[in-house]
Amino acid sequence: MQLRIARLCLDCEEIHAEQQCPVCASEAFTFIKRWVPAPERRTRPRTESSDAETYRRLTTAEQQPVGTAQLVKRAVVGLAAASVAGWLWHRTTREPNSLSPPPPRHPEDEGPEPGRRGTSD
Repeated sequence: MQLRIARLCLDCEEIHAEQQCPVCASEAFTFIKRWVPAPERRTRPRTESSDAETYRRLTTAEQQPVGTAQLVKRAVVGLAAASVAGWLWHRTTREPNSLSPPPPRHPEDEGPEPGRRGTSD
């Protein structure tokens, strides 16, 4: 239970977080943080900035992060690599590979060889 929401029932001295005490159903309570100091949850306070200032920082080109140029270079290299890989894959699916042996031939599937007539022996 968080200290900032902990409540002490004034009737039965039960600690709870609900609007009503779960033990005696009393609505008389006080927050414990009134007597127990809670340390600040953040190590440093938040800076106050408006939405307009945030938008201005995001759209201004001179305040871009240092790594933006590297990010663009990586994106271009990645796109080029993907294009080359796609081109190679498409090329290999259309043309038969010249390094692979031709499929085996079956004499019964073919007719007589060209230039040779069917002679009777």
